[in-house]
This record gives sequence, C-alpha cells and structure tokens, in this order.
Amino acid sequence: MFKQSDKSPRGERWAQLMERAQCGDREAFSSLANEIGPVITHLFRRKISDSSEIDDLCQETFVAIYESLHTYQPSRPPEPWLFAIARHVAAKHFHSSRARANWQELTDQIPDRSGADTGSLRFNLRQAFIHLPRLQREAFWMTKVEGLSLIEASARSGATVGSLKVRVHRAFEYLRKANLL
Repeated sequence: MFKQSDKSPRGERWAQLMERAQCGDREAFSSLANEIGPVITHLFRRKISDSSEIDDLCQETFVAIYESLHTYQPSRPPEPWLFAIARHVAAKHFHSSRARANWQELTDQIPDRSGADTGSLRFNLRQAFIHLPRLQREAFWMTKVEGLSLIEASARSGATVGSLKVRVHRAFEYLRKANLL
C-alpha cells in the first residue's frame, strides 16, 4: 500500500476519474482518456516511429483500459496500472509484428503472373471448383464471383446466412490449401 504523500496531483486526479469510471461514469472515462492520451502517446512515440501505428496502439490501449477497469484498485496509484496495460498492448503489438515479419518475404521484384501462367491458373481453378461439394461451390460463386451479399445469396439458395458463411469459408479454405487463392 502507498502513503498519501506518494500521490501526485495528476495521480490523484486520475484516481478520482478511475473510481468514477468504475461506477459507469462515461464522462469520467472520457476525461481520463483525454488526460492520459498524451502521456501514452509519448510513451509509444519513444518506441515507434510510424504515427499511424501509434494511433492504433493508443486506441487499443484505451479499449484495454476500459475493459480492465474492474481490476483497478482505488487504494493503489493509477499510473503503474495504466502503464502496465500500455506496456502489455505494446508487447502484444511487437509480438504480432515480429510474427508477421517472419513469414513476409521482402523482394525488389514483383512476381510475373502474366502470359502462360494465366491458362494454367484457370485450369487449376476449374479443377478445384469441380472438386468442391456443390453447396460450397454455389455459395462461393454467389458471394465471391457474383458479388451477392450473404442475405441475397441466402434468399436465392434458401439456405440460412450462417450455413452460407460456413460453406463459403470451407470453399475458401479448400482453394487456399490448393494454392489457388
């Protein structure tokens, strides 16, 4: 537990806003977000140069704070709690960025997909479509080729929207595994 003298004026204000936000006061959370926003932005700016990433991380942090409000203990200073959430969001971001970078291959040349390859691609796509079950093929064709919405495709086929989603997903996965998408 911390002593009363350990609280900064900013910390006291944030603690009051946190307590009010825990009770469902949306204006208090909005005020808290406005006050901590520049601090969190500065924290991320020290680590990241892309401003669009910083904006996304700040938004993710506000969502995480809002979703975690119930875990805040008013008897403790809010800064460590808030910054722990921000660090967690940043760590999650860096982890997913690193995972994406591991499978992305940077190249100076765009692969050539013209000419003779087009005929074989069409042939392979036809063959893959032949192997799809009829219902998956129809669902995929209506939504992805004809461009119908799920509701329109549902009305045309008589299937539910949920079953169409499953059929399209399964068809997509089959075509993806066949390296056609």
